[in-house]
Amino acid sequence: MTASVKLICGVDEAGRGPLAGPVVAAAVILDPNRPISGLKDSKKLTPVNRVRLAREIHEKALAWAVASASVEEISQLNILHATMLAMRRAVLALSPSADMALIDGNRCPDLAIPCQAIVKGDALEPAISAASILAKTTRDKEMARLADIYPGYGFERHSGYPTPDHLAALHALGPCQVHRLDFGPVRRAAITQNSTLNIE
Repeated sequence: MTASVKLICGVDEAGRGPLAGPVVAAAVILDPNRPISGLKDSKKLTPVNRVRLAREIHEKALAWAVASASVEEISQLNILHATMLAMRRAVLALSPSADMALIDGNRCPDLAIPCQAIVKGDALEPAISAASILAKTTRDKEMARLADIYPGYGFERHSGYPTPDHLAALHALGPCQVHRLDFGPVRRAAITQNSTLNIE
């Protein structure tokens, strides 16, 4: 890290594994003068604590941004490249801009600033932990919204992940417009349903 690096953002995503909905990424620049206690991998937090910490991150961070890649973009690009796109969008949306990005995982998006990929970074770097919390809470809220539009799948409970009840609903109802048709279980359910979309 050079002396010119001043603002470092943490970047993480939520939603690579689900069968439905967008992939969401967040970027956060923490304020060293306003520490936030309890930051950790969002998956290790209860929903109540995630929401509480997300509110605190919004209030105390020097900068934060959340961005996504749509189901259509996931289909066009594949989930890895769509995730990189969402991360890039989140970093570019920061104001003030970051001088360096710490990325959760083993790959970095295409950015004009230095990047460092950190495996399990959401458990090691507080800024990445903060980003994981914002990405998770934002995506969970979006999936709850989609549950009202596409009832019967239980998006509000499992956020699109391939849980037994989601798979059962998928095979009973067929895919809806926010399912990722390139993912195996969705593709198989579409074939079972004669490839027709449930768009009620």
